[in-house]
Amino acid sequence: MASLQLTDLNPFLLKSHTTRNTTRTRFIIPRASLSNDSSVSKTRRELMAETAMAAAVTVPLGLAKEARADGLPPLSEWERVYLPIDPGVVLLDISFVPDEPTHGFLLGTRQTLLETKDGGNTWNPRSIPSAEDEDFNYRFNSISFKGKEGWIVGKPAILLHTSNGGDSWERIPLSSQLPGDMVYIKATGEKSAEMVTDEGAIYVTSNQGYNWKAAVQETVSATLNRTVSSGISGASYYTGTFNTVNRSPDGRYVAVSSRGNFYLTWEPGQLFWQPHNRAVARRIQNMGWRADGGLWLLARGGGLYLSKGTGITEDFEEVQVQSRGFGILDVGFRSKEEAWAAGGSGVLLKTTNGGKNWSRDKAADNIAANLYSVKFLDEGKGFVLGNDGVLLKYMG
Repeated sequence: MASLQLTDLNPFLLKSHTTRNTTRTRFIIPRASLSNDSSVSKTRRELMAETAMAAAVTVPLGLAKEARADGLPPLSEWERVYLPIDPGVVLLDISFVPDEPTHGFLLGTRQTLLETKDGGNTWNPRSIPSAEDEDFNYRFNSISFKGKEGWIVGKPAILLHTSNGGDSWERIPLSSQLPGDMVYIKATGEKSAEMVTDEGAIYVTSNQGYNWKAAVQETVSATLNRTVSSGISGASYYTGTFNTVNRSPDGRYVAVSSRGNFYLTWEPGQLFWQPHNRAVARRIQNMGWRADGGLWLLARGGGLYLSKGTGITEDFEEVQVQSRGFGILDVGFRSKEEAWAAGGSGVLLKTTNGGKNWSRDKAADNIAANLYSVKFLDEGKGFVLGNDGVLLKYMG
C-alpha cells in the first residue's frame, strides 16, 4: 500500500487497493432482526440495539411535541423526533438518497447509524458487522449521497461505500499514513467523491475509491509553518487541526482552526489552503456559506457575523441576535432569505431577510440539549441535530 507524502509537489495516488479481487472486502449490513437460534450468543452491542428497538415500541418514534411546563406553545415549525438510541449520543450528520426522497440515514457517536424510509418520521438502527468484529466504537462523522451512490467516513479511520442506496455497504481500505482524521465526505458524481481530513488533506476519487488523488500538496500545518511571515495571527509554528470545515455547493471550503484564532479557505485548483486573520475580537466558533455565496461567521459567546458581499473575504459585520448568552453553533439556509441558527441549551433563531434580523423561537428554550447542526437538504426537508440524541424535523 502506497504511503502518503503530502509535501511532494507532484500529484500522487493513494492506492486503497491493489486489485478488485484481493484487497477489497465486501460485506452486507443486514436489517435489524432477531436470531431464531436461542443458542447463538449476542454481543453487547446487539443486546443494546435490541433494547433500544424495544423501547421504541413503547415510546412513539414519530413526531412528538415537546411538553411545555410553562404553558408556552410547542415548536411552531419544528417537531422533535424521538430516536431508539442510548442517552449521550451526539448526532453528527444526516443524508437522504436522492432517488428515494423518503429514504435516509442518520449518523452519530457511539457507532450510531439509523435509517428511515418515511422521510425522517421514524428511524431504525442499522449495524455494521465488521465494526462489531473489530470491537471499535466508531464515530461516524459524515455521509453523502449522489443518486444511489453513498459514502460514510468516521473515526477511527473508516470509509464505507454503497452503490444501491444503502441496502448494502462495503468497506474500503485506507492507508495507515492518512494525515489526520476524516471529518467530511461529499459524493460528487458517478463513482466519484471528495474527502477531507481535520489536518487539511483533501482527496478525490473517480473510480469508486480504488485510488485517491491529493487536491492539496501539503497539510495545513506544513503550509503555515512554511509561511511564518504571512502575518496570520497564531499561525507561526502551528500544529493542530480544524475545528470545523464546511463546503459550498461549488466546491469551495472554509475551515476554522482548532483554537479559533484564524480561518482558512480553499478553492478548486489551489495547491494550498489560504489562511486569513479573523475579523472579530472573539475567537471563531464556526463558519459556513450563505445561500447567496457569502460567508457567515459565529464567534464564541454568541456573536453572529455576515460577510459583506459574496465570495471569500475578511470583511464582516456583526448582526444582533438574542442568544441568551449561549453560544451559537451552526447556521443552515433554507433559501436565500430564510435561515435558522442553533446553539447551546436549545437556542433556535430564525431570519427571513437573509440574516439581517433574527428572532428567537422561545418554544425551543425547554429543549435540554445543545443543538450542534442545522441541515436543510432542500427547502422542504430540514433537520436540527443535537446531543443526547435530540433530532428536530422541519415542518414548515
